[in-house]
Amino acid sequence: MRSLLIVALAFFTITLSGQDVLPDVSIKTLDGESVNLQDYGSNDKITIISFWATWCSPCKKELDAIADMYEGWQEDYDVELLAITIDTQRALAKVPGMVESKGWEYTILSDANQELQKALNFQTVPYTLVVDKAGNVVYKHSGYLPGDEYELEDKLKEIAEK
Repeated sequence: MRSLLIVALAFFTITLSGQDVLPDVSIKTLDGESVNLQDYGSNDKITIISFWATWCSPCKKELDAIADMYEGWQEDYDVELLAITIDTQRALAKVPGMVESKGWEYTILSDANQELQKALNFQTVPYTLVVDKAGNVVYKHSGYLPGDEYELEDKLKEIAEK
């Protein structure tokens, strides 16, 4: 019985230490085209995934703060940012105008049915992930406070140096 417990504990520990990977979920571009999120995890870039909504003030502040640094991150760390809105289908019409007025140079995708949100099991936005070049989720952050973008940059630098 004791050896069974040790084996079970070892399996549990190994399972917990495994890398998170992006789920096999299709979401939409703003043009309505389906894309699979896993494709972005295998693009040989560090990928930042930021979940946001048009009604979420901290989300917009985070994406604005990142916009100021994004070009440098692309050059220094070979980063791509996916800004995935969780706005409902009805509210989705506001997204293109907001993105244009903000001047965000990100890939904008939609999870209007919250399928990806459910698969990743998070409740609130902003919710930010960093995916390494091998497709592993190596960083998760919920919420936004001014300065969080510098913590994010530290994580990008750490991943790029590996």
